[in-house]
Amino acid sequence: MKKWEKQTMKIAALGAMALTLAGCATAKSSSSQGNNPGKTIKIGVNMELSGSAAGYGEQQKQGIQLAVKKINKSGGIKVGGIKKKIQLVIRDNKTSNTTAASVAAQLVNNDKVVAVVGPATTSAGTAAIPNMTKAAVPSVSPSATDPDYTLQKSGKVQKYIFRACYQNNFQGATAATFVTKNLKAKRVAILTDNSSDYGTGLTKAFKKQYRGTVVSSQTFQEGDKDFNAILTALKHKKIDAIYAPGYYSEIGLIVKQARQAGIKAPIVGSDGMADAKLAQIAGKSNATNVYYTTPFSTKASATNKVASKFMSAYKAKYGSTAPTFSALAYDSVYMIKAAIEKEGSANSVKIADGLAKLKNFKGVTGTTTIDKQHNPEKTISIEQLTNGVVSKVYNVK
Repeated sequence: MKKWEKQTMKIAALGAMALTLAGCATAKSSSSQGNNPGKTIKIGVNMELSGSAAGYGEQQKQGIQLAVKKINKSGGIKVGGIKKKIQLVIRDNKTSNTTAASVAAQLVNNDKVVAVVGPATTSAGTAAIPNMTKAAVPSVSPSATDPDYTLQKSGKVQKYIFRACYQNNFQGATAATFVTKNLKAKRVAILTDNSSDYGTGLTKAFKKQYRGTVVSSQTFQEGDKDFNAILTALKHKKIDAIYAPGYYSEIGLIVKQARQAGIKAPIVGSDGMADAKLAQIAGKSNATNVYYTTPFSTKASATNKVASKFMSAYKAKYGSTAPTFSALAYDSVYMIKAAIEKEGSANSVKIADGLAKLKNFKGVTGTTTIDKQHNPEKTISIEQLTNGVVSKVYNVK
C-alpha cells in the first residue's frame, strides 16, 4: 500500500511539474508574441511604388523618409531609457493585391519589422491584413479610406490595422453638407469613378447625406480620357454643382473638358484630387471654382507649427509644395513613434496597443485621436482652387 502511495505521489508530482512547465511555456509564448526590435527599430513600408497608384505611393514614400530622417537625426525613438534609430525596409507591392499580401509576409516574417506603413490603397491593404494579423504586427495606412478597412466581417475591429486618414463616408457626407450649405446647390450632377470602391463609396455617402435633387448620375472608369459625351448631356440640364469623386488623373480631364464645354458650375471632389497635377492636367484657368475634401491643407502652416516645419523641410528636400499623401505618411511614422514611447516598448503587439490608445496626437494633418474602430478623429478641410491655386480653405469638424 505504501509502495503504491509513493508511486502515485511520484506520478502526481511529475504531472504537476509538467503543468508548471506548460504554464511557463505558455507565458513565454505570450510575452514573446509578435516581433521585437534589435539594435534598431525596423519599420516596414508596403507601398505602391509602381503600377497605377505609383504616384501616390511615391509621395507617401517621400513623407515616410522625411519623418525617419528627422527622428534619426534627433537620436531615434526612446525605448526603455535608451534611444534606438529607425531602420526602414521598403518594398514595392506594384499596386497588386497579391503582391501586397506577399510583401506583408516578407516584411513580418523575413525582415522582422515591428510595424508597417502602408499600403496606400484599401484593396492592397485589405489583402495584406491576414499576414499582418497572423504575425501580430500593426500597420498604419496613410490613405486607405474604405469604411470597412479596419473591421472584420463580423464588425469587430482588426486589432493590428490602423489608418491616418478619415474614411469615405465621412468625406462624402462632408462634401454633401458643403454643397448644400456653402454652395447653396439644390440640383447636382454626379460623375463617379466606379472602377474602385473609392469612388463608389464616396458617391454612396454623398447621396445619403445630400438633401437636394440629383439630376444626373453618370459613371466612368480609371484611364478614361474623353468625357465630352457625358458633359454635353449635362450642359443642357440645370445644375448648380457637379460632384465628381475620383483621382486627379481623370478629374483633371473632367474639369478641363467641362470648362471647354462652357460648364461653369462648381466642381466638387475628394482627396484624390489633392495634388498639383490636377491643375496641370486641367489647365490653370480651368481649375477655378473647384473644391475637394482633404485631411491636409497647404495653408495649414499658418496655424499649425508642426505642419509649418514639415512643409519647410519638404520644400527644402524635394523642391515642391508638400502634397496631402506625403503629409499623411509623415504622420503615420510619427503615430508609430508616439505608440512606442507611450508603451515604453517596440514590441509589435505593444505598438498596436499604443496606437489604439493614441489621443490628441499633434500631427501635420491636425490633432488626431484614434477611435474604437481604429479610425482617426480629426478636422476635415475643403480647399478651393482659383486659377489652379488654393485660394481659400474651409475647415469642417
